[in-house]
Amino acid sequence: MKAVQAYRFALDLTPGQERDVLAHAGAARVAHNWALARAKAVMDQRTAESSYGVPGELLTPPLSWSLAGLRKAWNQAKPQVAPWWPEVSKEAFNTGLDALARGLKNWAGSRTGTRAGRPVGFPRFKSRRRTTPSVRFTTGSIRVEPDRMHVVLPRLGRLKLHESARKLARRLDLGTARIMSATVRRDRGRWHVSFTVEVERAEHIPARPASVVGVDVGIKTLAVLSTGELIDNPRHLVAAQQRMRSLARALSRKTGPDRRTGRRPSKRWEQAAARLGGAHTRVSNLRRDGLHKLTTRLTREHHTIVVEDLNVTGMLRNRRLARHIADAGFAEIRRQLAYKTGWNGGRLLIADRWYASSKTCSACGTVKAKLALSEREYHCQACGLIIDRDRNAALNLAALAAQFDTAGSGPVAGRGADQKPRTRGQVATKRQPGTTPVG
Repeated sequence: MKAVQAYRFALDLTPGQERDVLAHAGAARVAHNWALARAKAVMDQRTAESSYGVPGELLTPPLSWSLAGLRKAWNQAKPQVAPWWPEVSKEAFNTGLDALARGLKNWAGSRTGTRAGRPVGFPRFKSRRRTTPSVRFTTGSIRVEPDRMHVVLPRLGRLKLHESARKLARRLDLGTARIMSATVRRDRGRWHVSFTVEVERAEHIPARPASVVGVDVGIKTLAVLSTGELIDNPRHLVAAQQRMRSLARALSRKTGPDRRTGRRPSKRWEQAAARLGGAHTRVSNLRRDGLHKLTTRLTREHHTIVVEDLNVTGMLRNRRLARHIADAGFAEIRRQLAYKTGWNGGRLLIADRWYASSKTCSACGTVKAKLALSEREYHCQACGLIIDRDRNAALNLAALAAQFDTAGSGPVAGRGADQKPRTRGQVATKRQPGTTPVG
């Protein structure tokens, strides 16, 4: 099966190479800002003409928002706007124009209701100092050197890697991978190159083809499996909180930038900001590594994995738990499970957001009316079951897989039950799983 995935490597650039990369990133920013200003000017002009009663056929011709249209307009104006354009690769300008084309498309789709998700605002101009330098190459000579410690990119030449690219080089040598693009980006003071690669992956079968596991994520314990296994929450952010506070206090004592007066930051402020950013980077890397190891193990061992559709955005509104929820990475766990189950021959089922996995008894199916967050053990008044709250939820999630298979192409519809349990007494058991296959 074919899949598109990324390979990311750290770079060790010389001062001259870093200047060249920054020049390409600056060219992308210039092209983006020019095209955005042109698009805004045309839109404002057409709006003003319409307010004066000018007929539609006599309005200023609109500017195409597609990448091809923006590139055509840029090629006509670049001798006057950027007379230095031959000094950098054409891919630099294409990077900025492509970002603007996607931004305008998302804004228009969000405005008309054709794009799902959160509302998207109108694109903004990119600042020279606050924008992350980045440039993407899609054409030209893009390859990994035979020593696997260097890569070659258009106009930038031969760049040294901080680590070996043997995993990508092996696939390229076997002909099971094809590089589609390469992106050079600076993240918190460190340069990286990311290769978007089309990979021919072999068909895999999980170690336990008939296994079904429910995964209940939480804060006290990162994940509780229906098999009874508990995955501890490492809490990397909490562990690094004391050091981060110390670095933040040291940063606050330095002379920082002031946008109102145009004051530039001092060198000591920049050094302190780099130290604080390094601490955040370490926490992010530790969290990413742990989540990748967890999701890879689950998808390689179990065929069917059932998780909840959590409203993470709403959960983050709880000011007491927001930091811990963000540190756990609930959304990242689901995102990684979604594509890794496809890689390893399994499937991922998403339980409906309103399914009462914690309030439902995993033995008899009785649904409780209320279950406080402080109650860590589930006590069933009907059958007398006493079980850990999270383990009970994981068992209920695992049971949904059978109901989904029974329904065939969709979830089993609940019949003859109340929409919400009454405060007193039992009600008919209504199981509305609403599970959805991912991928």
